[in-house]
Amino acid sequence: MSGFPEVRPRRLRSSSAIRRLVSETTLEPRQLILPMFVREGAREPIAISSMPGVYQHTRDTARKAVAEAAQAGLGGVMLFGVPLEKDERGSGAIDPNGILNVAIQDAVHEAGDDLLVMGDLCLDEFTSHGHCGVLDEAGRVDNDATLELYAEMGIAQASAGAHVVGPSGMMDGQVGAIRTALDGAGFQDTVILAYAVKYASAFFGPFREAVDSSLQGDRKTYQQDPGNARDALREVDLDVAEGADIVMVKPALAYLDIIRQVRDHVNVPVAAYNISGEYAMVEAAAANGWIDREKAILETLTSIRRAGADTILTYWATEVGNLLRHR
Repeated sequence: MSGFPEVRPRRLRSSSAIRRLVSETTLEPRQLILPMFVREGAREPIAISSMPGVYQHTRDTARKAVAEAAQAGLGGVMLFGVPLEKDERGSGAIDPNGILNVAIQDAVHEAGDDLLVMGDLCLDEFTSHGHCGVLDEAGRVDNDATLELYAEMGIAQASAGAHVVGPSGMMDGQVGAIRTALDGAGFQDTVILAYAVKYASAFFGPFREAVDSSLQGDRKTYQQDPGNARDALREVDLDVAEGADIVMVKPALAYLDIIRQVRDHVNVPVAAYNISGEYAMVEAAAANGWIDREKAILETLTSIRRAGADTILTYWATEVGNLLRHR
């Protein structure tokens, strides 16, 4: 009959079975990494008010969360330490008995080889001024002095058993300094997941509460300008050349175009961090009944995968991992 369309794309949407068959983008538990906060001296988990459902863990509850992440089939956990005391140099980041390093030991003991244990490699949680590096006499972040501490921090985390270290401070040369230090200390197999592209974003807000940040001022002199894309590819090239095994874009949702550009630009795995503000927005809208929470979470994570991320750090990781496993 004339007048009817010859091509009908709707045929491939007519049932759940056909939609599943032709789905272009997959979301699987192994692609998800759970960021976790472990608080020194905590006797019970402490709720993070701006991130409903997320806590500063005790060492015991952190072990339990790691076990649950492994059972859910996740790819890994990324650990952040919340120390009781801070100083100008972030000494607790290097202390073998510091909260982050003992939390790494706990996680490795709990999970073994069932999932990857990763450590956030940055000084901001440990410095009294809240910056990602040490300050010079003028109060500016001293890039090269910071690299020396990052190298020590990398060895401390690898010695604690970390399978992966995640330098996130956006210091020039950080990957090369850490790679050289790890190799020189016999940790040639320790993976570097480089926060290669990290923007000075407003969406980091709730994270400040999560780590009890002491930040004074802002991080615009080392994190990237949200308006710049070519700068992101330059940073990625430098990190890959210095030995990054995986590169990451952070945040994710406001930078989906950057994730796609990075994915098309490099031949190493690409990660993306679905950050605290992105999490909080969905949770707040769902709590008000404005959106379907579960559908919004899955759509959010699928969009990040579709943009090109091989791996996603997300606070929904365990929940979504279990959901996907039981579908």
